[in-house]
Amino acid sequence: MPPRSKIDKLPKEVKQWLDRALIEGNFSGYELLEQELAERGYAIGKSSINRYGQEFEQRLHALKLATEQARAISESAPDHAGAMNDALIRLVQQKAFDTLLKMEEGTPMKDIGLMVARLSNATVNQKKWAAEHEARVRAEERAKAAEAMASTAKANGVSPETIAIIRRDVLGMAA
Repeated sequence: MPPRSKIDKLPKEVKQWLDRALIEGNFSGYELLEQELAERGYAIGKSSINRYGQEFEQRLHALKLATEQARAISESAPDHAGAMNDALIRLVQQKAFDTLLKMEEGTPMKDIGLMVARLSNATVNQKKWAAEHEARVRAEERAKAAEAMASTAKANGVSPETIAIIRRDVLGMAA
């Protein structure tokens, strides 16, 4: 396993500063960043900063793209049945599987195991919510249909007893 990058070993506040400086500098000016890090007491070469900056820029670009795509999808297709959430869970499961395949021996499994357990739980909860939502939608549709039929029947002089039978049959339950 290769040694950890010097940048990964930086204190949190210094790494946050570097990330902001990379973004604000449009991922350029690596010599200046090398000098500023040296002034702060960290000897990190511009090549290392460049490598880190390229990886960070790629992750940032991927995150922006995913955010834009998710926004476009959610605006164009409201998600009443939780399909987007289900798709997101599947995507995360796929990424977790890819990560497992790329893992080096000796990598701690407890975090991966916890993630898999949480994803499995999320999947079960998503499917339960979707089934409950579908049942609510169908019940609302049956109630509207029963009321429409009852109103039509009443307007046509059908007896209250017959209307009660119609309601019971449409709703699928005893009145």
